[in-house]
Amino acid sequence: MKKIINCLSIVCVLFLSSCDDFLDTYPKDALSPSTTWKTEDDALKFLTGCYNSWIWGEEFFYLDCTSDIGFSFHTHEGFRVIGDGSMHVGNTGNSFYDFDPIRRCITFLDNIEQVQFANEATQKDMIAQVKIIRAYEYFKMNWWYGGVPIIKSFANAAEAQVPRNTEEEVKKYIYDEIDAALVDINDAPKARGYIAKGAALALKMRSALYYGDYDRALSAAKAVVDLKQYELNENFSHLFSLDGRNSKEIILSSQKLKPNANEWFVTVPNNNDGGWSSMVPTQNLIDMYEMANGLTKEEAGSGYDPEHPFKGRDPRMAMTVLVPGINWASDYNNVLNTLDDTTPDGRKNGNHPAAANNASKTGLTWAKYLLPLEQYGGVLDPTETQYIIFRYSEVLLTLAEASNELSGPSNEVYNALDEIRDRVDMPKVDREKYGTKEKLRELIRRERSIELAGEGHRRADILRWKDNSGKMIAETVLNGPLNRVTGTINYAETDEFLRANITGVEKIEDRKFATHNRYLPISQTNIDKNPQLKQNPGY
Repeated sequence: MKKIINCLSIVCVLFLSSCDDFLDTYPKDALSPSTTWKTEDDALKFLTGCYNSWIWGEEFFYLDCTSDIGFSFHTHEGFRVIGDGSMHVGNTGNSFYDFDPIRRCITFLDNIEQVQFANEATQKDMIAQVKIIRAYEYFKMNWWYGGVPIIKSFANAAEAQVPRNTEEEVKKYIYDEIDAALVDINDAPKARGYIAKGAALALKMRSALYYGDYDRALSAAKAVVDLKQYELNENFSHLFSLDGRNSKEIILSSQKLKPNANEWFVTVPNNNDGGWSSMVPTQNLIDMYEMANGLTKEEAGSGYDPEHPFKGRDPRMAMTVLVPGINWASDYNNVLNTLDDTTPDGRKNGNHPAAANNASKTGLTWAKYLLPLEQYGGVLDPTETQYIIFRYSEVLLTLAEASNELSGPSNEVYNALDEIRDRVDMPKVDREKYGTKEKLRELIRRERSIELAGEGHRRADILRWKDNSGKMIAETVLNGPLNRVTGTINYAETDEFLRANITGVEKIEDRKFATHNRYLPISQTNIDKNPQLKQNPGY
């Protein structure tokens, strides 16, 4: 088995049912535990089932739609109401409150001891992998909802109908699970897509950073570095292409195989490419990129031109976002035009934000994973797209942030940031300009936001980051109108980053964020299944 696969063979994976449908119904096409758990192959099938339940790749793009750098137009997909702050008990939007992956993990852990392994280390490694999956799921729910029930058994409904543990209790449980798994997990994965020590340490690092436990985050980040298994991919854009799937920068990614799944890749591209524009970046993200000379667009001497805002920027901008005016084969005269409502020959421009529901409402499209477009047989065809869960760049950014928060500026921090910036030929960090903890914090936050854009970190970051008054950054950046730029395309211009002539802005929607939106509402459906659940305050 060379990859973790998501295919119909998963029907051999089964988990205990509930008597009252208190979480999810018993899978009727699955086998009973009494007829399995005989061989190592049985255990591997159940392990595959645990992997199958825990990650869906577009989740990361969608998560950024709940922040200031992303937008999701289609309300039925469940992320727009979180992004605009209108979620409530009757419409919670997408729910991350899901115990099915945890139930699968518990079933695995309750039965794995029945199997006789030729090598005890193999059994221990499998157990460790499942503990990390379960810890990841608890971390996700604990972060978005606060304390959730720690459920140890799903033998009957009563065992799952328990009150919420406190957020701190769940955090301790997550930490303990990760630390226990690290004792037995393999140093390196058996193949792409499996969890090994690097991924376990990455989860330890990320969870600690989110919770503000900087010592633990820094220690875990350094432990990943010390493994000497990972390094930055030489080409930033290549990392997210099909050819980059074996990059040494990738610590863990979700895996798909033809012809069984394509991660609904049709959700990413714009209308003229046959896509749905389900999740798109915003101008807020574009505004974060430094100029190529290392100055922010607001700084004197930066060279920023508001009429041509895409010119002269950090190279990661064009590797992360498709901006109007770039060379693009599917559009009129091979130029991407999301500004004009008609093309020069008088035809309706299908990529204009008002042209169709499937046109990007921000005029922007994610380039990550999409470039080069010709690598796919078509956006509706199954692909072997993988979505990266952990990568080495996040390790360096975590090291920089945690170290700066603990001790302030140091060569350790500067060198980590320089390594990331050097990869795209951006200037090294100006030690004098960013010579205080506060100034360096600004740079680290900006660097993290653009480097990891489209990878699902931004909302969590603006929830945990505070301004000088102690307010969540989200309270500032998620209150007010979300705008797109307007203008025209100059087809005669040969420089693709000068073709877009920006003349103004247009409102997409109004957004709001209240303090209680730090946590998401729990759906009434979940409360009905477990009457002991208490709703989060404010909802």
